[in-house]
Amino acid sequence: MTESTIRIRLMQADDFDDVVRIDEKVLKVSRLEYYELKFERLFHSKEYLPTSLVAEEEDGTVVGFIMGELFMGEFGISQEGATLDTIGVDPFYQRKGVGETLINDFLDHLRELGVKKINTLVNSNDSKLMHFFSTNQFRRSTTVLIMERSL
Repeated sequence: MTESTIRIRLMQADDFDDVVRIDEKVLKVSRLEYYELKFERLFHSKEYLPTSLVAEEEDGTVVGFIMGELFMGEFGISQEGATLDTIGVDPFYQRKGVGETLINDFLDHLRELGVKKINTLVNSNDSKLMHFFSTNQFRRSTTVLIMERSL
């Protein structure tokens, strides 16, 4: 695989099975219900603009994806902010530039929609993911502190 053989395009509803397959390969657990809800919101709600992307080989095989949301004024959040909530790259294609290409194209797409800032959440114990986002110029937020309480 060379970077030129990978094409990035907007995610479509029929990419569902590929997204679930890649996520399960990466995490070694099925999150079918999560993606059912996610795809329902992304493709059947008028509150969100299409922002999610997939990476595919020349033959159409989906090898990665990135999902996020651009809220249309909910909770006083303007269109200037968006979230990146899920990214996955087939393990065979990892460390080959697919994730970086997905992030760069995702950011370019959001920039065209007027977004000025993007947020994502990362478990502080996930050093691999922290490193990945740091390498792609994400920094710890100085404005938001997530508070939690165990039940």
